[in-house]
Parts: sequence; C-alpha cells; structure tokens
Amino acid sequence: MALQAKQARKVLDTEPDERFDRYTRLACKIFDVPIALVSLVDRERRWFKSRYGVEVPSTVQGFSFCGLEMSGDEVLVIPDVRKDERFRDNQLLAMALNLQFYAACPLQSPRGEHLGSLCLIDHRPRDFSPDDADKLKELGHLVEAELSSSVLATTDELTRISNRRGFIAVATHALAAAARSGQPSTLVLFDLDGFKAINDDLGHDVGDQALVDFARALLKTFRESDVVARLGGDEFCVLLSPVKPEAVQVALGRLDQSLEQRNRGLQSKYRLRYSAGILDVDQNRQSELDELLREADQRMYKSKRERRYRGD
Repeated sequence: MALQAKQARKVLDTEPDERFDRYTRLACKIFDVPIALVSLVDRERRWFKSRYGVEVPSTVQGFSFCGLEMSGDEVLVIPDVRKDERFRDNQLLAMALNLQFYAACPLQSPRGEHLGSLCLIDHRPRDFSPDDADKLKELGHLVEAELSSSVLATTDELTRISNRRGFIAVATHALAAAARSGQPSTLVLFDLDGFKAINDDLGHDVGDQALVDFARALLKTFRESDVVARLGGDEFCVLLSPVKPEAVQVALGRLDQSLEQRNRGLQSKYRLRYSAGILDVDQNRQSELDELLREADQRMYKSKRERRYRGD
C-alpha cells in the first residue's frame, strides 16, 4: 500500500468534518435520497467519515458492498438490492438500513489507490440514469479533493508522515479506544542525537535527508496500526496501541538494528542515532495527550543527559 493511501486512511476515526458533511447533505438533495455516506475502508471495517440520515458509525467489512465497489472505477448502481443475487450475503445489512436502492462512487487517492466510496441509499427501488452517475462522479471528485486536502494538512511535508496536528487527531481516538477496551498503550518520543551538528557541519540538505531516513526507519520498524509522526524539528513520536510493554522493547531493538545497518553502509561523516522517552499510558489516569507528550519528552531528555554523562 502506498504511503499516500496509508495517510488517507489515518482520517479514520477522526472527528466529523463539515467539509465532508456538506457533500452528503448535497448528495441527498440532488438525488432525493434519505441517506448519503462518505465511507473509508481499512482491513476490518468500513468507517463513515460523514453520514447523513443514519447513525451507525461503521460496519464490518463482511457486511458491506465494498468488494464490488473496489473492483472498478465506475459508479456501482443497484436499483433493487432484494432482487440482486450478488448481495444475498448482505441481506442483514440491507434489512438494518432498510436498504433497497444503492449507488456508490469509488474514492481514490491521486495515485489511484481505492480509499472508500461516496454512496447513496434509498428505502425504495429506483432507477439511476447515466446522467445521475456522472453527477455522482463529480461529487466524488470533490470528496477526493477534500480527502487530499485533509491529508496534506495533517502530513509533514518533508518526511510524508503525520505532523503534530495529524498525530493528535488520530492518537486521541486511539487512546480513547484503548481505554474503553482496557488495553495498554505506550507512547515513545524520539529526539535525534547530534542533529544540530549535522546541519551546521554538513548542510541542511544532509540534515533533511537524515530526518527522512529516520522517518523511514520508524515506518519500517513499527506496525501499520501504530501512529508515527514528526512533531517538529528533529522530534518524532510513535503511539503503540494496543501493545504489551515487552513488545515495545522488541520494536526498539528492531529500530536499533535497522539504524546500525544503515550507519555501517552509509558513506558519510555522521551516524544516525536517537534518544527516546518511553511512557506506558496509565488507563486509570485521565490525561490529555499534550500532558502525555510532555511527560514522554521529560523522560527523553533524562535519557539523553544520562547518555551524555556516560559518554555514549
């Protein structure tokens, strides 16, 4: 999966957004339907970034029409779900939503990866003309543009991972979900050692490449479900949720091996190294994410001072 598609899926579980809500409202008005959805998909479910006319926030992938939507680039139209044999296994979903008519325009990233759909639902069978399909496509393109804009606003321009704004938006919901299920989470804050010297001695282009290389190492090391971000400057962070504490040390060991391999093969005058602050999140303690970041930051600087004292 391309990085851009991964970033777009980070929009999952973020707060409702008027930019998307206006398109579901507009779709209902244009096509005279009671329900319109902007849905995004991950491996396990379909999540509604915007929903008009329905309260369900998400569905399990098995109970959706996603397979057919994702099989092509054209608008999918089902005039009467009850008479379509392809959807025999989706009758539970159809009954839950009182769904009889269904139309969906696939949503894609600029590189062509499928992200989800803009879909229409009606409680009665109906026809959908080629002109209607073209209008739905036009609305779909506008939603795609909003998705791209949302990703850009929450993505670090240099490293192409989440920026601070994107991290807070996603990590807040990840922590809340972990708290509800009683699962442990760990926040790790990273600071590159000797980064100022890299910039001063070798130039900002080399410094920028060091940041990009470290971001790639983080993405390679941690799970796709972990939230990886550049907070600013040479500070990075990762939220692992859910995770067992011992698994964090295993992941950091993989990161050390990856960087050591890079450093051995690098034809330059510097080594890419880091200090880290590791904070196991206490589920019984109500803490804002900014407070958790400050505490992890304090632990990171304590680790950095101890390493300097030892001469590491």
